[in-house]
Amino acid sequence: MTEGNRPPAPTGDRAAAAGGPAEEAGARGPAEEAGAGGPSGAAGAGGPADEADAGVPAGAGERRSGLRDPVKAVRGLGAGTLALEALVLVLAIQPIRVVGGDLGGPAIAVIVTLAVACVLLAGQMKRRWAWHAGTVLQGLLMLAGLLHWSLFVLGVTFALVWAYALHVRRVILG
Repeated sequence: MTEGNRPPAPTGDRAAAAGGPAEEAGARGPAEEAGAGGPSGAAGAGGPADEADAGVPAGAGERRSGLRDPVKAVRGLGAGTLALEALVLVLAIQPIRVVGGDLGGPAIAVIVTLAVACVLLAGQMKRRWAWHAGTVLQGLLMLAGLLHWSLFVLGVTFALVWAYALHVRRVILG
């Protein structure tokens, strides 16, 4: 490919979004191709790509997720999952009563309690114990299946979603 047909090299935020600084992506800027400067990661360059990787040693083999703040992203995933679970639980009360028949006061109290626990736990996702408590909550929802079979189905469904959230957490955060 000739220089006239070459696409422009990613710079700044685009380089970071593409997986790192320009030298990691194998692209060189126009000044470097002309021989007017050193590599873009040289001391004193001070570009945004250098600031993003200042704490990561070159060649560390560390896999980057591409997220600006992976911890906050994973926390949001857990909180969103629990908030969605709370919403589904509250909205499921009436259809369960219509379809299932005998959903009494104690069963409704258990559903509302689990929904409130989901909301409270969603607000605590920055704490490490909250992930374990979320797992216990999924087990409690499946146990509530003793009150009504549809609660067991919801419990299994959200346990699978929670397992996927834990998998994503493990992949992103290590």
